[in-house]
Amino acid sequence: MSLSSPLPWPGRREPSGHGAADGGPHDSQPSLLPPEDGPDPAALAAAAALRGGDGHVDELLGRLNEPASPRAGLAPLWERFFRANGAAGWRDMAHRAARVQRRVQEDGATYNVYDEGGQSSRPWPLELLPMLIDADEWTAIDQGLQQRARLLNAAMADVYGPRRLLEEGLLPPSLVLAHPQYLRPLHGCQPAGGVYLHVAAFDLARGPDGHWWVLAQRTQAPSGLGYVLENRIIIAQQFPEAFRDLRVQRLAASFQSLLQGLIKLSPAGERSRVVLLTPGPNHETYFEQVFLARYLGITLVEGGDLTVRANRVYLKTLTGLERVHVILRRVDDDYLDPLELRSDSILGVPGLVQALRAGEVVVANSPGAGWLESPGLSAFWPAVSRRLLGEDLLLPGFTSWWCGEEAVWRHHRPRLEDFVVAPTFPGSATTPGFPPVVVSTQSTSSRQALLARIEAQPAAHTLQARVRPSETPVWTQGVLEPRTAVVRVYALADGEGGWRVLPGGLTRVASRREAAHDPLQSMQRGSASADTWVIARGEVDNTSLLPRPLSAEDLERAQWSVTSRSAENLFWLGRYTERAENSIRLARLTLEALTGSVFSATSLPVLRVLDTLARRHGLVGAGVPAPDKSLRLFERSLVSSLGDTVGATSVAFNLQALRGCAQALRERLSPEHWKLIQEAGDHFHHHLDAVLADGQAEPLSDVLGVLGRAAFHLSAITGAQTDRMTRDNGWRLLSVGRQIERLDFLSSVLALGFEQDLHTLDDGFALLLGLFDSTITYRAQFQGRREVAPLLHLLVMDTDNPRALAWVARTLRERFLKLARHEPVWAGESAALLPRPETWSLATLSRPQADGGWSHLIEALQSCSAQALALSDALSRQLFSHVGVADRMVWQ
Repeated sequence: MSLSSPLPWPGRREPSGHGAADGGPHDSQPSLLPPEDGPDPAALAAAAALRGGDGHVDELLGRLNEPASPRAGLAPLWERFFRANGAAGWRDMAHRAARVQRRVQEDGATYNVYDEGGQSSRPWPLELLPMLIDADEWTAIDQGLQQRARLLNAAMADVYGPRRLLEEGLLPPSLVLAHPQYLRPLHGCQPAGGVYLHVAAFDLARGPDGHWWVLAQRTQAPSGLGYVLENRIIIAQQFPEAFRDLRVQRLAASFQSLLQGLIKLSPAGERSRVVLLTPGPNHETYFEQVFLARYLGITLVEGGDLTVRANRVYLKTLTGLERVHVILRRVDDDYLDPLELRSDSILGVPGLVQALRAGEVVVANSPGAGWLESPGLSAFWPAVSRRLLGEDLLLPGFTSWWCGEEAVWRHHRPRLEDFVVAPTFPGSATTPGFPPVVVSTQSTSSRQALLARIEAQPAAHTLQARVRPSETPVWTQGVLEPRTAVVRVYALADGEGGWRVLPGGLTRVASRREAAHDPLQSMQRGSASADTWVIARGEVDNTSLLPRPLSAEDLERAQWSVTSRSAENLFWLGRYTERAENSIRLARLTLEALTGSVFSATSLPVLRVLDTLARRHGLVGAGVPAPDKSLRLFERSLVSSLGDTVGATSVAFNLQALRGCAQALRERLSPEHWKLIQEAGDHFHHHLDAVLADGQAEPLSDVLGVLGRAAFHLSAITGAQTDRMTRDNGWRLLSVGRQIERLDFLSSVLALGFEQDLHTLDDGFALLLGLFDSTITYRAQFQGRREVAPLLHLLVMDTDNPRALAWVARTLRERFLKLARHEPVWAGESAALLPRPETWSLATLSRPQADGGWSHLIEALQSCSAQALALSDALSRQLFSHVGVADRMVWQ
């Protein structure tokens, strides 16, 4: 097609290090530069003259065998921004691109990449310019993918039912039944409405003939819908006029159809509770799972949040068990149920498959769909379509040949270098996985090794034809550059046997032009994403998933559920914050006592108490000699253990555990709070490693400085928890966790101190005040007195001192009762067992017994510690595991 006026930029050969000698396929491709003085009628002709002849379609310039002209659907976008705005509009592209990256960072949009060093998180790579698909082409895609979705669902129903396709030889049994993701426990299990697939994703590319081809399909737990939303929200805001004038179709109606379709199939209908099951924060696409759950207004859960009782699935919350009717999952098939599938899975829900069999829950997609993704099936789908649907496929598939058919492998074996070799099955314990291999790019030895591997296991390998996807323009370093593009499009079930194709998708573009030989761009291997704009043929659908405004009555009745997993993480966030503070304070006081920086001389009872506490809290190992035996060795061992992440109570372990809890609670923490927790661990490890790096005798002043910085960070973290978090049940649980940890630590410390008569020694008296972090308060109130009564008054009885046992126990009781007010009987009984130090007799406690001992005081202190830990166990059973009275609180 031609335009009434040409594009306003000339073509230019971009310098490239890949010349014809080394086979670079793109050394003659143009970059497109802005004009200096307006439109240039020769622009397209110049660009066309520079294009290579390697048989692909350029989304901007058209097919290679046609006159160079923009595709009709793209013209208005280029006209608006690059012609009408001239050079000024082009210069604004850099600002738009910067705004895109800034918005990605502000949203916290990430993609977690796994490498040999573990997991690393990187910002979501989003290109500025969208991929455009015009109305006519979209009609063909829409119809073709609806048909493909119907076909895949029918194939699932047959393979897990009568197996006619296998009996008639239309699908090879060795290709289907040998697939690791064909799940035998699901045979004969028919889901609600006969809908096995609720979301199907198809990777499409425009081939050299200008038509769209299906490269691959994802049916197990397709990812990317959340990223589609993120891309659309960001890019549409950069080009609002073009988005409106081009009449880009919106996405909300399709997402609404998905949600309504799931509810129609649910056993509870409109009263259904829908959740999104995630593998957790370490999953590569966790951000988009959170984003999608928020957009759909459903609860994001992990496997541990759910439990199955009497074939029904329940969500564990602070207020009891709440019935779950629909699970939109992102957990892979074999991890879904450790009872019937993979027994070592900690991501799934025990009993979920049985609940599915009983028809008590809808799982989208139904488990067992992973085998449909095998590239080895590609050649069989046309015949299967004619058998099941009575129709020829509307969209052609990517040509492939399964090597498990001996005749096929023998025929193509001599021309192996013409193909891409892909794995037939995903990696497993018996069949190692491998990425697709472009054989022509391999060395001779690598080709021979690949050939031998195929010969040994032909069924595990599939040959694919090499197809060059079309190229779409991306903005990079001030110019437009063509990059190969693959579009992932989603078909969504409507719950009534029909399908709706999302009018848009997730376009993946190659990270560099040299990567164009890879037909399937991978986000893990560095590809970027682009928004996908589908031009509406008729009216633009203005459906919105934005909820209606809340009324005063809604807010008065509102109850915000806190899942048991979030609750448990908040509880341990509080405990690990307190533990980290305690371990750092203990390490500092111990080193100061050992070096004499606080006392001119340290007494033997003080050394014994410090030795006991250091071992109890993981600061030294069991085989380290006591400080009175070898003070220097004890000191060096303590310093070296500070960075040990294995010790269950070491400083480094507590900081690491604190970060782990916070990572699972990112959506509840302010950015400042999360950053403080990150910095606390990072700074501690960095500065401690620097002090210990040379292996020589480290200055203890430097070590104390590292501990001091860590204490400073923890003070800021405590401030964020105290002053920056809403006082809801989640915060109360965090506070309860801190007070339980504080009551246990301080009670045991004071009991040990009186067992060793520390109160009779100047350095022992000072140590007790230091461990309670109450030295300044004591001096302000009692100056230089060294008496038991004022010591116990401040550390035990004072209800104004946040470190006194009376204040801690009272605060713990009050926050616990408010937290558990929905279970007044259990809460009252549990609270009654908590100590009340404010009611103790100071006169009695401050007098030794006839034998000179302090057994009554020590027993009372030990009771405080035991009661704090008993409450922790009760909370875990009642609110996190739901194995007590709360089992009777079930919401249908």
